Amino acid sequence: MRYSGFRVLKEALTGHKGWKPAWRDPAPKPHYDIVVIGGGGHGLATAYYLAKVFGKANVAVLEKGWIGGGNVGRNTTIVRSNYLLDGNEPFYEFSMKLWEGLEQDFNFNAMISQRGVLNLCHTDAQRDAFRRRGNAMRLNGVDAELLDTEGVRRMAPFLNFESARFPIKGGLLQPRGGTVRHDAVAWGYARGADERGVDILQNCEVTGFRIENGVCKGVETTRGFIGAGTVGVAVAGSSGRVMAKAGMRLPIESHVLQAFVSEGLKPLLPGVITYGAGHFYVSQSDKGGLVFGGDIDGYNSYAQRGNLPVVEDVCEGGMSLMPMIGRAKLLRMWGGIMDMSMDGSPIIDRTDVEGLYFNGGWCYGGFKATPASGWAFAHLLATGTSHETATAYRFDRFRKGLMIDEKGVGAQPNLH
Repeated sequence: MRYSGFRVLKEALTGHKGWKPAWRDPAPKPHYDIVVIGGGGHGLATAYYLAKVFGKANVAVLEKGWIGGGNVGRNTTIVRSNYLLDGNEPFYEFSMKLWEGLEQDFNFNAMISQRGVLNLCHTDAQRDAFRRRGNAMRLNGVDAELLDTEGVRRMAPFLNFESARFPIKGGLLQPRGGTVRHDAVAWGYARGADERGVDILQNCEVTGFRIENGVCKGVETTRGFIGAGTVGVAVAGSSGRVMAKAGMRLPIESHVLQAFVSEGLKPLLPGVITYGAGHFYVSQSDKGGLVFGGDIDGYNSYAQRGNLPVVEDVCEGGMSLMPMIGRAKLLRMWGGIMDMSMDGSPIIDRTDVEGLYFNGGWCYGGFKATPASGWAFAHLLATGTSHETATAYRFDRFRKGLMIDEKGVGAQPNLH
């Protein structure tokens, strides 16, 4: 079934009796050419591109819960490609370009809104760093604009310019950045993969790997053994636990990242705004709620909930940047499990076990990377070689001293 405005009108006039489930609920097959562990955004995108781009239809996605129950539905919906380093910028710009054509590509309304991402600066040194980043972006063909104080004031006059402890001295704007409806991304990729023959197996938790003579033959699950020619793991914050079942210890820690949404308000924010003197970022949803977040919780956890000190810290950052936020009521909050790598950048690579591949370590960049991550991981699983934009995301970079440390705090996940 192809979605369209005409289809919506037809169903409205006929009692909505023609809609079908967005994807099937199949029983597991004994064997697949490729098994992708993880039914989040990255896993579903991988399966979608495996089928669409590389013609691999005998594929299964294994999800221990339900589609959309993990990080893909527990984030602040921001997409951007305003990175500095050569190892990151081409990859995230590739992702940005895929976002821009995604709705037409998989025929699903993902509510992509390119209203811009503005990073505020508050010191001369920070402004110089943003100028450097903006120039690096432009060298890679990415849009970037450096604003002075008056430029920021024209764009967001409600910010605290007069009595701020950290005065706003300007900002780096990426006009093509913005937000995307996170649940719709999961549903769109799931539907698109299913249409192309991929089996999406929910409530199918991996309990172990069957490895014989250094070769991965398949996975043990709560729904029985599933054989596979190739296995790809894309489980975000559960990376350490899942890969431990294959006898591997990863350079990754899992931390909770909380997000919040206020009551619905009239249109206020022009786009996404990030605070340069504290870790606070905010946008406004189509329903009017202010969606915001900040730092990860400082301790390791696999729980999808956070602690109150971080709530206080995030709200303090919001009040410092835009005091009017104190009048808004908090509607709800949630937590996602971040897989924090030691240099703050991801890993997309084969493992020492033949036929077993890994995708993880996304830190704060997971949601915005979804399309490119899926494409690059699909490329790796289908061809055995890294995609041209993901060649730096190797395990051995830690041994070789080739870290991609975008923020200078990668080795200290608790300082992010």
